[in-house]
Amino acid sequence: MSVDYTTVTEVPGNRVTREQLTRMCNRYYFASKFCENKEVLEVACGAGQGLGYLAKKARRVVGGDYTENLIKVAQKHYKGRVPLIRLDAHRLPFREDSFDVVILYEAIYYLARPEEFIKECCRILRRGGLVLICTANKDWMGFNPSPFSVRYFSAPELRSLLVQHNFDVQLLGDCPAYLSSIKDKLITMIRRMAVALRLIPKTMRGKEIFKRLFYGQLLALEEEIEDGMAEYSEPVPIDNELPNRDYKVLFAVARFQ
Repeated sequence: MSVDYTTVTEVPGNRVTREQLTRMCNRYYFASKFCENKEVLEVACGAGQGLGYLAKKARRVVGGDYTENLIKVAQKHYKGRVPLIRLDAHRLPFREDSFDVVILYEAIYYLARPEEFIKECCRILRRGGLVLICTANKDWMGFNPSPFSVRYFSAPELRSLLVQHNFDVQLLGDCPAYLSSIKDKLITMIRRMAVALRLIPKTMRGKEIFKRLFYGQLLALEEEIEDGMAEYSEPVPIDNELPNRDYKVLFAVARFQ
C-alpha cells in the first residue's frame, strides 16, 4: 500500500516557527555550495521549496518524490522550470553516471531499505560525486520520531552506512541543542514530557497549534526558498565515531570514491 507523506511534510502555506524556517533554509544554503555548475538530483524533494534555489547555481536540477500530491504542488509552482518526477528512492529511474550530487533531506528515516538507496547513489553518481544527507538527530534529548518513520540513524550509524559503500564521509551538526534562556528550558522540559506521553500531534497541521501555544506567532512557509529568508549558520564538523547530543540535526557529506 502506498504511503502519502503529505501530512508529515512541510508544504507551502504551513505555519512554522522561525527556527523551523531557518533549518529548512540552512539545508539548501548549505547544499548550494556543492552544486555550482553540477547536475543535481534531490530525492524526496517534497513540495520542492529548495529546487529553485539550487537551480540558480547548478547546471541541471531534477526533483523527485514518492508522494504524487507533493510532486503536483511543486509542478504547479515551477511550471516546467525544474524537471519533477515521481520515484522510489530504492530504485532510482536514471542511467549510470547521471549526476554529480544526490541530495536526501529529512527522509532517510522513511526508507525501508536505506542501503538500497545508497547503492543506487553509487550507480547514478559520477566518480567523485557527492551524497548530501540531512536527518533529525535521534540522540538529541528532545527528539520526536515521525509517525511514518522506519529507522533513525545516530552519527556513527550514518557514517557506517556510507563508508561500507565506498564513500568518504564528513559528519556535521546543525541547530545547537543548548538552552540559552529560562523560557527555552521550560519549553524543552514540556516538549520532553509531551514526547514521553506521546502527546505531540502527528501531522504538520496539528503541530502548528502546539507551536503557536509555546512559540507565539508563526511564519507562513513560502513556495520557494530565497536568499535572506533566514540567517545562515554553517553546520559544524562533529566526531564521526560517537553519538552526538549537542545538535538537533545531522548532516553527512559523502564523496563517492
